[in-house]
Amino acid sequence: MRRTLATTGIIAASLAALAVSVTPAIAAQAGWGPGDGSGTCASATAGTGNAWGNGPGPANGMGARRGMQGQGFGQGFGQGFGQGFGMSGSIANLEQGTLTAAQRTDLAAMAEEEKMAHDVYVTLAEKYPDLYQFSRIARAESQHQSMVVALLDRYGIADPTAGLAVGEFTSASFQEFYDELVAGATTAAKALEAGVTVEKADIADLKDAVSSITAPDVLQVYTNLLRGSERHLAAFSR
Repeated sequence: MRRTLATTGIIAASLAALAVSVTPAIAAQAGWGPGDGSGTCASATAGTGNAWGNGPGPANGMGARRGMQGQGFGQGFGQGFGQGFGMSGSIANLEQGTLTAAQRTDLAAMAEEEKMAHDVYVTLAEKYPDLYQFSRIARAESQHQSMVVALLDRYGIADPTAGLAVGEFTSASFQEFYDELVAGATTAAKALEAGVTVEKADIADLKDAVSSITAPDVLQVYTNLLRGSERHLAAFSR
């Protein structure tokens, strides 16, 4: 896997081809819980207005949710991930399966890919503080990475992201991808293009992984990550 990240020519071409609006209109998930949008700041229903609202998660401990209000975007990322994932990122309720050697390698690479997305967004959030997509989606990416790391621990696979600072990676391909994206984000529009590129790469790799995985817990996490990346892509593309 990780073919999407290996060819820098493809990355450069993707960056050049994308045309993204700078006007942000997104919703960022606040946890691994189900939801139907958080409504206004005072309610937990899909609502009107432009304020960001935080609706508490359901009483079963499935997690909080956050949704963008107004413009018919009430659901946003508030749909959450469901499937018993609490805010702690627990996978205790998911059935463990078996992984091939290649799938174990892919799972370790997925942790690096989620870290790379997080680190790009954290870095660009500092550079472009007005583009609030980055800071909010970075928090979601941190949740994604935590879930993958939990799987690594469950299957006894070494975590390639352990102890690494923002912008540091074990694999040369991820280091190169991160460096290129950050260096190329010379304007706000190009920064959003970088976000689109990251999410498209993530979606391609997750679809590839989902097509062959049979372990129930890994399949569920990959499926949830794919849904999240699709929402992130929509956020950067608006």
